[in-house]
Amino acid sequence: MNREERETVRALLRAHGRTYAEEAGIRLRDTPQPLYQLLVLATLLSARIRASVAVAAARALFAAGLRDPRRMAEATWQQRVDALGEGGYRRYDERTATQLGDGAELVRERYGGDLRRMRGAADGDRDRLREELRQVPGIGPAGADIFLREAQGVWPDLRPCLDAKALQGAGRLGLPTEPGALARLVKGEETAAFAAALVRAALDKSVAEEVRGQG
Repeated sequence: MNREERETVRALLRAHGRTYAEEAGIRLRDTPQPLYQLLVLATLLSARIRASVAVAAARALFAAGLRDPRRMAEATWQQRVDALGEGGYRRYDERTATQLGDGAELVRERYGGDLRRMRGAADGDRDRLREELRQVPGIGPAGADIFLREAQGVWPDLRPCLDAKALQGAGRLGLPTEPGALARLVKGEETAAFAAALVRAALDKSVAEEVRGQG
């Protein structure tokens, strides 16, 4: 890592080094409830809607008590719609309310409400885990990438998980766009926050301009 890269990475982490899970109020740990909440957040972030709106909608769902698969599944469709609306998630609220209900049922039936069982079923194969995630209603390729990118904070065997969007942000910042080289710029435990910060740079050109100005 040269001096310019080091300064860029430090400036990026200082200004934007928080995961989307943190932003949504999820205290991510390797336990069932926060992992499920991350899955909900990944579902919301998958839609063509601003990340800030998806994060606000996740907070609203959790504030309404829909923090685990049982409560999400047992809530009425209207309760889910109302909570999404509270968070400003209106364009896709009806479809997403259905997906969240169906997804909660699948997680309960297939994994007993515990996504660690999904990880166990994948047996360390990231591609297989991605395919398992894509069986959940509302989780497509982008949603699976989002979940894995954030989950690497508590599932170290996923590291480095730097998807196409993170690599796009790296390119915008003048950083390496090869995952291995990019991952070497930070400590392992920083990778999830680093990935989220790179995604913010990809989504918002001003983030890259701000960071490069500080570097």
